Amino acid sequence: MPGWIGADPARAPRRRWLTALHHQRRRVPATDAKGSAHMSANATLNRFTDFMVGPARFANLLSCFELGLIDVLRKCGGQTAVQLGETVGATPDAVEQLLHLLVKEGFVAQDETTGGYRLDALAEVAPADLQRVLTLMDMIKMTMLRQVFYLTESVQTGTLVGLSELYGFQGGTLYDAVAVHQDLRMSWSTLMDNVTAHIDPWFFENITIPAGARVLDVAGNTGLGAILTHKLKGSAGLHVTTFDLPEKEQESLANFASHGLEDRCSFVGGDVFKTLPTGYDVVMIKHFLDMWDKAEVRKILRAVHDSLKDGGQVHILVPVYPENTRDSASVDIDFFPAFFLGCTMGQGGPQKLSTYCDLLRECGFEVTATVTQDPAKLLPGTFVVHGILSAKKTS
Repeated sequence: MPGWIGADPARAPRRRWLTALHHQRRRVPATDAKGSAHMSANATLNRFTDFMVGPARFANLLSCFELGLIDVLRKCGGQTAVQLGETVGATPDAVEQLLHLLVKEGFVAQDETTGGYRLDALAEVAPADLQRVLTLMDMIKMTMLRQVFYLTESVQTGTLVGLSELYGFQGGTLYDAVAVHQDLRMSWSTLMDNVTAHIDPWFFENITIPAGARVLDVAGNTGLGAILTHKLKGSAGLHVTTFDLPEKEQESLANFASHGLEDRCSFVGGDVFKTLPTGYDVVMIKHFLDMWDKAEVRKILRAVHDSLKDGGQVHILVPVYPENTRDSASVDIDFFPAFFLGCTMGQGGPQKLSTYCDLLRECGFEVTATVTQDPAKLLPGTFVVHGILSAKKTS
């Protein structure tokens, strides 16, 4: 094989593909006579090892990319630890230590005779796919790894203690902090742009917006949702209003003008927990409800109810948990509690689709349609399962 130092293809290690990044290694618990899953005390404690080594595995893998070890192997082919260390500015011993994990996982291969390294499973991954995963990992590093140290205190206080301790940022959320701290903003906004570009077209494919409708995009940020509505659901007379905090008005108006939509889009500034403008045929809520606890979600839905005309529709895009919490195919539940409670909001987190349906009914809506992404069809290296709920104002 090109670039392999002393390569013998017959001795190449077994491949384990990069999808291991988003599939947890789970031990299957024993079942009793009634079929109920259970684990012995020893098995339970052994499961703790997966949690204990999690941060170390994450840091080890990401460091190999940040040091440039993977780039060097991709560009130069087979390299010894000495060669790699000279190129990236690290000792050969440190390089060997880091690459043990990647060899174990089949991401990198090592020749048993020469000790040289080459890409194994990573060689098969398209650069764009790999970059998507690395963007998510960078966001986790920048916004989570430090703050999550204070998760317990954040849960106890309902505030982001990590933001206070690390950045001196008092009484706000990550979404406030990214406007002030460039390191957080760069990592966060890059990932969010990628998510929006991928998931919003799917959202619009699965909703109906009547021709000529008046549409309100709640928490529409700086107008991208309004612009996409015209691009993907445009019709004569369609008008979309972005509703968000007042400080986002000027950027939103500039975005509308740059797309020639200044006459078909508008901006209203305000606080969703105080009031929403009224008289709309359709309300959209994207990437927002999961930020709040259930009491706040009810307040938002009641405000949306008041903003709609009789018979008007609300369309919601939100991450959703599986109905069966013990569904081993989903890692959303592994990720989001720490993310929302300790690192972004001090509250919130996704709910099951059935829970959102119940909340809509409580607030005077009839659920007319739901759709959930198939976890098996998610982009490789991603794990967030989104759902769409459409509902009609009935009372």
